[in-house]
Amino acid sequence: PFDPATRPLTPHEARVLATLMEKARTVPDSYPMSLNGLLTGCNQKTSREPVMALSDAEAQEALDSLKRLTLAFETSGNRTTRWEHNFQRGVGVPDQSAVLLGLLMLRGPQTAGELRINAERWHRFADISSVEAFLDELQERSTEKGGPLVVLLPRAPGAREPRWAHLLCGPVDASTIAPATGGGGGSGSGSSALQARVDALEAQVAALQATVQRLCAELGIADEMSPPGQA
Repeated sequence: PFDPATRPLTPHEARVLATLMEKARTVPDSYPMSLNGLLTGCNQKTSREPVMALSDAEAQEALDSLKRLTLAFETSGNRTTRWEHNFQRGVGVPDQSAVLLGLLMLRGPQTAGELRINAERWHRFADISSVEAFLDELQERSTEKGGPLVVLLPRAPGAREPRWAHLLCGPVDASTIAPATGGGGGSGSGSSALQARVDALEAQVAALQATVQRLCAELGIADEMSPPGQA
């Protein structure tokens, strides 16, 4: 299986891989993904930490590297190359662990509670303790299997709970990680609900874009919804 201790992912590779993982679960109609759709997902302004602005070339370079690592592969679509991830098999983890790692790659360090809320559209965990059980398993992963894939960070000043970070891009320096935002009482739950609505709307837009692209490809006409230079 993939061993981040030997060959860690770059931030671009992690973003591309995690975006494929996310869209496979949240907008299955537009999966496998075209480079256009993938780029839009990678550069989203919400549900991403940090926000990135990958170019076509950078996304393609990351896909080519992931293919060599057997973490992604291409499938031919209607005149368009489409991409799928191979995370669970490539890394050797169960679905639930893959969900948590994907979320950590997309959104940065999170508490077990935040991971459970953010995972709603990927997989429904019964409770926080089930999330913690999979995180513990990932942290205690044996050397034979490639070693730990997550680490529990020291609790930040003023924070109620410690956050978890992934190790797919190599060791984590806790001092360089931005402090958690929000998190208070009522405001935290309100912002989570708002975020969930924004995510749902983004998923609907992505699905509509994929449908339009597919129809345009079948009809042989230009896709007016594609961003300039990405048609």
